Amino acid sequence: MFLSLPIFSWAMYDFANTIFSSNVTTVFFPLYFSEAIGTNESMNQIASTFITYATAFASLLLVLFSPLYGIMIDRTGRKKTYLLPFTWLCIGSTLIMGASSLWSTDQLWFGMNASIMGTLLFFVLAQFFYSSCLVFYDSMISDLGNARELPVISGFGVSVGYIGTLAGLVAFIFVGKNHFENTFIPSALMFLIFSLPIMLLYKEKPAKQADSGKSFLSGYKEIWQTFKEARMYRPAFVFMFAYFFFNDAISTAIAVMAVYAKTVMGFTTSQFILLYLVSTVFSIIGSFIFGYITRFIGAKKAVTSVAALLIVAVAIATFAPSQSIFWIAGGLYGIAMGAMWVTSRTLIVQLTPPEKRGQFFGLYAFSGKISAIVGPTLYGSITWALASSGNLASRVALGSLMLLVVIGLIIHMRVPGGDSVVHK
Repeated sequence: MFLSLPIFSWAMYDFANTIFSSNVTTVFFPLYFSEAIGTNESMNQIASTFITYATAFASLLLVLFSPLYGIMIDRTGRKKTYLLPFTWLCIGSTLIMGASSLWSTDQLWFGMNASIMGTLLFFVLAQFFYSSCLVFYDSMISDLGNARELPVISGFGVSVGYIGTLAGLVAFIFVGKNHFENTFIPSALMFLIFSLPIMLLYKEKPAKQADSGKSFLSGYKEIWQTFKEARMYRPAFVFMFAYFFFNDAISTAIAVMAVYAKTVMGFTTSQFILLYLVSTVFSIIGSFIFGYITRFIGAKKAVTSVAALLIVAVAIATFAPSQSIFWIAGGLYGIAMGAMWVTSRTLIVQLTPPEKRGQFFGLYAFSGKISAIVGPTLYGSITWALASSGNLASRVALGSLMLLVVIGLIIHMRVPGGDSVVHK
């Protein structure tokens, strides 16, 4: 099943886009920005603030558009048709981001070096286009198998994606003496190369006839109508509310883990890369295993287990007195991060009607990206307010994420249904 052309090419796109999210979002851009402006403990906290605010702004852009993406899917039945242009835009923005970071200039934009500001701007755009891709990519899963197969297919896709993380870290050879900006262009090219299977081999099912009588923006009316009918889809809406808090913690931790490990825990760049490799291996194993766990205990219970694991991981990272303890947090977080995406995608398919699935995947992204505004903004605001406290600011900010997961877990327990085992 995994080697069938549709599933293989779909999974390879996870391999490709995870190279972008890992190399650019999680590892090398935060390290580049921290190196560029983080001259002391106080400025390290300010660097964290800039990174989290940039991530939040990219998420705000997606919040405005992701519900409309879902409408586009439901009206036309097309996913790949929209996936490819956003993929090209993400790759192009990353290439320009790389070029800007290599620009040697003394010019200032808004009081900051123009090269750094340009890199930051195109980072925001690349993040937006990458996240837009995921709306269409995630919704493709419902075309790949039946209810019993979907959890395992989802787990396989996430596992292949994390193998992409390992492959993408080959860009580390270009870093040299902390020149993290040298990785941006190679990362964009790897994203392009490994996207070729879905571009060339994936055959989309025949599309519906598009409703040409309605404008693109009229999709907001359809979304509002779905919200008014929320009682009919209560399980899905309750879960999306819970997912808001889960993703809040996950997306924020992803954005800050590199800077946190270096500035708070004292990891060198090489040590952090090794930690990230090990965490990724745990993500691969966890996501694949949780595909089967979800099949046998049901998606709702599987999400509950992952949320509990996430709380433990964040707690250990927050209070870790030494690097050796932080390694434990990295492994547990790796499992939770991969498993959350496996289980949540499966639960969305279980809780939504086929005729509105595209719209709900758009709202799923909408929920995730609103949380990706709130979490990073909360983290960045804490580090900004407590910057004079040095590393204590980052520990307090990271600890705040535990509260978000607990709130999400309480809401998730109220999801009606969802406990049915997938193969029944």
